Amino acid sequence: MSKFLIAGLGNIGSEYAGTRHNIGFDVVDYFAYKHHTTFVLKRLAALAEISWKGKTIICIKPSTYMNLSGEALKYWMDKEKIAIENTLVVVDDLALPLSKLRLRPSGTHAGHNGLRSIQETLNSDAYPKLRFGIGNNFPKGMQADFVLSKWWPEELPLVRLKIEKSVEIIESFVSIGIERTMNLYNKLEYGL
Repeated sequence: MSKFLIAGLGNIGSEYAGTRHNIGFDVVDYFAYKHHTTFVLKRLAALAEISWKGKTIICIKPSTYMNLSGEALKYWMDKEKIAIENTLVVVDDLALPLSKLRLRPSGTHAGHNGLRSIQETLNSDAYPKLRFGIGNNFPKGMQADFVLSKWWPEELPLVRLKIEKSVEIIESFVSIGIERTMNLYNKLEYGL
């Protein structure tokens, strides 16, 4: 049975719930909900295990805070003996508009502290990422406030749609691989 590790990045604590920076948590929460399971607090992360189409999918929400996400990812990769190509990190991306999702097999951290931690811990940027566009509609110097802010009410319908599409992308990644999934989803624009 093939094993996959899906890591949704975010920060623990109710003050971060529903923020742009926590979209990774929101995606894996919805994935677990769709597959009728819940998260249980384990070492360095909340974890949900799903059996689906002959595959085991371990979902984690690191409890290390964003800046130390690499510790949780590496721990669960090693513990579950999951190859780097069978991991997928779901993360917010300021460089992408809200209308976009982008799946990549590798790529730099682009200034994202969670991805920087993972890249430093794994000593590689060659791990799959699902980047969830959050846009960059903020005044100069206000980036941190923007990513830690809640979604605007008018954005929520599109955010919910993209969370559902992100779950489809995860399922596709697990069942048909990253290349075919990129071909199916990367060029799409999402809107209402």
